[in-house]
Amino acid sequence: MKSNRRNFIKKTSMVGAGITLSPAIAKASFFGTERAFNAEYMGDFSAPKLDTVRFAFIGVGARGSGHAKQIAAIEGTEIVAISDLYEDLAKKSAEACKEQGKGERHKKIKLYTDGENDWKKMLAKEKPDAVIIATPWKLHAPMAIETMNAGAHAFVEVPLALTIDEMWQLVDASEKTKKHCMMMENVNYGREELLYLNMCRQGVLGELLHGEASYIHELRGQMNQVDRGTGSWRTYHYAKRDGNLYPTHGLGPVAQYMNVGRGDDNFKFINSFSSPAKGRPLYAKKNFQADHQWNQLDYKGGDMNTSIIKTTLGRTIMVQWDETSPRPYSRHNLIQGTKGTLAGFPTRVALEGGVEGATENHHQWAQGEQLAEIYEKYEHPLYKRLGELSVKMGGHGGMDFMMLYRVVECLRKGLPLDQNLYEGCFWSAVAPLSEASVATNGAPQEFPDFTRGNWKSTKALAVVD
Repeated sequence: MKSNRRNFIKKTSMVGAGITLSPAIAKASFFGTERAFNAEYMGDFSAPKLDTVRFAFIGVGARGSGHAKQIAAIEGTEIVAISDLYEDLAKKSAEACKEQGKGERHKKIKLYTDGENDWKKMLAKEKPDAVIIATPWKLHAPMAIETMNAGAHAFVEVPLALTIDEMWQLVDASEKTKKHCMMMENVNYGREELLYLNMCRQGVLGELLHGEASYIHELRGQMNQVDRGTGSWRTYHYAKRDGNLYPTHGLGPVAQYMNVGRGDDNFKFINSFSSPAKGRPLYAKKNFQADHQWNQLDYKGGDMNTSIIKTTLGRTIMVQWDETSPRPYSRHNLIQGTKGTLAGFPTRVALEGGVEGATENHHQWAQGEQLAEIYEKYEHPLYKRLGELSVKMGGHGGMDFMMLYRVVECLRKGLPLDQNLYEGCFWSAVAPLSEASVATNGAPQEFPDFTRGNWKSTKALAVVD
């Protein structure tokens, strides 16, 4: 068992050294042709209703444990199994789930902790309805494919996959098995993001022209997780890959404002540039011994990556990523139209003619207490219904709980999910495509059409109650 753990850590830690992480990953070599016989397009897919959703979990570390605890608190769920390399994490998570279920709904949780492949035994024996996957990035796609082939819906932490080929494999597996495969982009359920989605849907900004999305979050401290934890495997990605490795938190909401991949528009191509790689080697030199493994790496990933996406309609989206530089957290979250602009960090609104009761013209931002009337008029109905409960339940201010609540609600009612498989692929594709662009001095890289043309008839995400 200890040997299995060491081998697993070695494999996941060295993910950055493999050929699958070279710029060649941007080119799908043999996927993307016609849809397989008897396969089904999953854009507006509704699965059969489930009275009780039986969940299993693969990975209950930093993210997975939170998901498990929150799922356990939602009516209509049963936690049937948990798999993790570390028995202590699995036991701790199982106890937390039982406590949330008040000792009744989740009292028979099976644990699978015997090595790196025990999760496969879990799928075969427990036959869950849905599986939440919160493991190192390299494992996301293989585990999701295996999950769908085992007859369960797959819910995957970001990113959905690392390579374009893996994304096509996920598409083919989902369409063949008729199982959901959703990337769990929690930021789409933030209060500001829901507010802006509603305002865009109601035409407040006129025609949409431009968006800005980012994930700027200084996380050098994760490098102190050397043997276990996020830093033990992510640090190799930062060292070996050069591009935008984590685009979806900022991009997901902006893409849904624009209806990307849902009838109106789609990503066309991307140009990407990175700054020099300075922050990580400096941090390693300052905080670790000269012979430490972090000081033996040749850090190639630029501290700041800036990419520009061009859409089919000619819109532009600036996407930035920086988990290294000493600066405040931001996702930008800007959407600009012919009648005004909405921006985040802090929440700000500028409209042609001014914001009623707050500003006289578009040369001033309405923000803070000035936005009371905006919230009163445009608060998303979903936030009105679930916002107070979600904040109480927690998870990045409540967005995690709201996402999971909606997953359960859609599965129980037989509704399409708020995020479909193809959106997860489009948003995740920014990483490998940006790597390929950076490696070719910013040359444009074309987005594959994971929908095989069906995005043009896919329904826009509704402003659900």
